[in-house]
Amino acid sequence: MSDVYVYHFLRRGPAGENILSRRRATLETIKGKGEAVMESQIAVDHTEVDGNGFLIGGIDDESHPMDALWIEIRSLERRASSRDSEALTLNEIDEGARIYLLRVESRELRKQAQRLRKQRADSMAGEFGNGIDSQVFVKFGVGPTTG
Repeated sequence: MSDVYVYHFLRRGPAGENILSRRRATLETIKGKGEAVMESQIAVDHTEVDGNGFLIGGIDDESHPMDALWIEIRSLERRASSRDSEALTLNEIDEGARIYLLRVESRELRKQAQRLRKQRADSMAGEFGNGIDSQVFVKFGVGPTTG
């Protein structure tokens, strides 16, 4: 199990202006490229970061909120699975406390993911409902010529 922290960062543009990165990266990757925006920090599973230290499949400000929720849910599930996998490799007698902690963390991450799933489903239902409300329905067989 290893959580990794990733950040957006500011880099210098051709005219010397600050440009916000589209992708998040680890602090190590950002070194020499720009300045980390500490407020943008998120924790992800190590499997979500590529070999160059950039977040794989991240989101940006133009992303749909449902996509952002799905990515966060996926990340929480991966982090929980990493903890479950690590717990399975440990010896119950010697590392029982660590196993317990990993299981508690995994359970909490899955609860967070479940809450976000519900939030996403509720939002999607709301969007779907709004779409139906705004549609105009016409009876079949009834029209301007068949009255």
